[in-house]
Amino acid sequence: MTMELTYKQAGDYLIPDLEVDGADEREEMPLDKYGMLRETFLEEHHPGTHTSMLLTGRLYPHLREIDRQAREQVDRMVADLKKQNGVDEAMKARDQMGWVQAVNSFTAQAEEIVLAEIVYK
Repeated sequence: MTMELTYKQAGDYLIPDLEVDGADEREEMPLDKYGMLRETFLEEHHPGTHTSMLLTGRLYPHLREIDRQAREQVDRMVADLKKQNGVDEAMKARDQMGWVQAVNSFTAQAEEIVLAEIVYK
């Protein structure tokens, strides 16, 4: 099976007309925080892998999966930390600022771990 490659003129250069499978996926399901961080990490530290995944249509499914895994792990870890430290709805009712500080602290701890173990691995 041969595939004919076409080109378009861009100034003095001929640029190949390439269509990436799944190119519309980015518009259909935009990436959240962890997916975007993963894409930036791949672009900066593994450009060959990023390009290969992009051209083969594997990049956006990969980024969405990383995003899903990271969000689920952060949610799970924050819930566990809240339970271990007695940060519950009763605390939220009696000390709202203390509750917010605790949850923010737990979220920061969980994100630090998730970024190292999932996003930047």
